[in-house]
Amino acid sequence: MQEMHSMNSRLLKQLCGNVVLNKDLVKKLKKAKYEVVLADAICPCGELIAEILGIPFVYSLHLTFGYTIEKYCGALPSPPSYVPVPLTVLTDKMTFMERVKNVLYFIYYDFWFQNFDMKDWDQFYSDVLGRPTTLCETMGKAEMWLIRTYWDFEFPRPYLPNFEFVGGLHCKPAKPLPEEMEKFVQSSGEHGIVVFSLGSMVKNLTEEKSNLIAAALAQIPQKVLWRYQGKKPDTLGPNTRTYDWIPQNDLLGHPKTKAFITHGGTNGIYEAIYHGIPMIGVPMFADQPDNIAHMKAKGAAVDVDFHKMTTADMLNALKTVINNPSYKENAMRLSRIHHDQPVKPLDRAVFWIEFVMRHKGAKHLRPAAHDLTWYQYHSLDVIGFLLACVATVVFIAIKCCLFCCGKLGRKGKKQKKA
Repeated sequence: MQEMHSMNSRLLKQLCGNVVLNKDLVKKLKKAKYEVVLADAICPCGELIAEILGIPFVYSLHLTFGYTIEKYCGALPSPPSYVPVPLTVLTDKMTFMERVKNVLYFIYYDFWFQNFDMKDWDQFYSDVLGRPTTLCETMGKAEMWLIRTYWDFEFPRPYLPNFEFVGGLHCKPAKPLPEEMEKFVQSSGEHGIVVFSLGSMVKNLTEEKSNLIAAALAQIPQKVLWRYQGKKPDTLGPNTRTYDWIPQNDLLGHPKTKAFITHGGTNGIYEAIYHGIPMIGVPMFADQPDNIAHMKAKGAAVDVDFHKMTTADMLNALKTVINNPSYKENAMRLSRIHHDQPVKPLDRAVFWIEFVMRHKGAKHLRPAAHDLTWYQYHSLDVIGFLLACVATVVFIAIKCCLFCCGKLGRKGKKQKKA
């Protein structure tokens, strides 16, 4: 994992250098007189471009996956007692041993983030800007952090005034399906359909995996629309059709859709929440296991281990989600929460971007935590001072007692001699 991150970091740094060190390009960008930079906090460089152009910038990111970034660079409070660290697949309600695990990950992330390639990035940013700075200091200047989740997905936790939740900003009402696809969907009758997609990054599976999944799908009464590229599985049933591409949002919004088999990408999960569809999660990497853990904790999903699953596991998961009404009820409850907002997520995102443009930033929302050192932030200097005061008082009290006791002892000896 460390090696993968290091390679990715080197590629990002090379890409960033090709932009910011290109004098003609920078000159062209300055001449265009842009008013704001919209960047993804996961990939450094947007904030550096904003610094070079002298304009404010706004971040867009998925809170769970950007944990270390918004914690260290955005000064977002993240108490490990109830805020789960990424990759732990924990919820906000932890047992004692789960809190132990979370704190250990919390400490690991502290040391990992502080040491992981940060000196190189700090030096790179300092060289480009011509003054001493750090990557985190530059990222901390973000005017707004637009978080691509919402309380229908997130566990309750503290956040700051310059953090806005815009989860589901891409979601929209379903449009009519292509004619051939609509006929297949309608042929499902009262049983309905299951939508299956593992996202754009996973286009095919091993022959063994595709056959065991197809065998499970063949045993349910629902019709299945499966986004799949590769050799047709030998166990593919007549109720299942594979497609190179599917109109996922339109299918999830179809009244006959009963369940969604997903890898756990944020966009797909939000489309399911938007339309109130329960999920079978098959997470594979990155933030996917945590995303499915969130949905599982909300009662709107079950998960299947991609690496260990059998045909029976997939079949049982499908039957559970489709036949147990509680999953549909919980999915609809999340959907109602998502839709019950005074301002739509996309409109909220647009408002804050335009707000930053109108006011040349949003400094009034910036917490003072950015101006404190780590020991000031945790009040360690104050605690040390108070401990020193207590120690001084105790020391003086003990000395006074010893002095008084000594004096009384000497006085008693004199009286005995007399």
